[in-house]
Amino acid sequence: MLVWPITVLGQQYRLYGFDNLVNKTWKADGVWSNGTKFKQEVSFNYDLNKTLVIVNSKGFINKEQTAYGNRSHGVRQFNAKQNNIQFWEFDVFGDVTQGKVSFKDKDIYYHYHYGDTMVTDCWEYINDNTYKFTVGSYKNDKWESIYLQTEFKVIYK
Repeated sequence: MLVWPITVLGQQYRLYGFDNLVNKTWKADGVWSNGTKFKQEVSFNYDLNKTLVIVNSKGFINKEQTAYGNRSHGVRQFNAKQNNIQFWEFDVFGDVTQGKVSFKDKDIYYHYHYGDTMVTDCWEYINDNTYKFTVGSYKNDKWESIYLQTEFKVIYK
């Protein structure tokens, strides 16, 4: 009888790295290394008794980058069987990105394949209202290539 509450608490604790992001909306503007614009608003919320993080993103919803709206919905979940945090991101184009999440101090790293390339997104904690956001190729604790670097700032609490 006591095993189930301990499991739920363990799963909650595993998602601790998202605590500062949850119940807030974050906004970023930037430019990809290929010259295209990056613009996103991202909201994070816990669900199912804090065993999931639900992420809703607004961004460009067409390839021409002329329309802005609901771009993707994501889920982050601790997988007890594999002892890791997994994520899925479903976008308006019908694609799904999936991978793993790791934490280093207050920084959040998303690791996933984009085509044949292993990509990492990093939300580097600056303060409670700002994260440095980097997308690129990350190996052995260093960036080999950077495709995007900007900041997410909180706009709604």
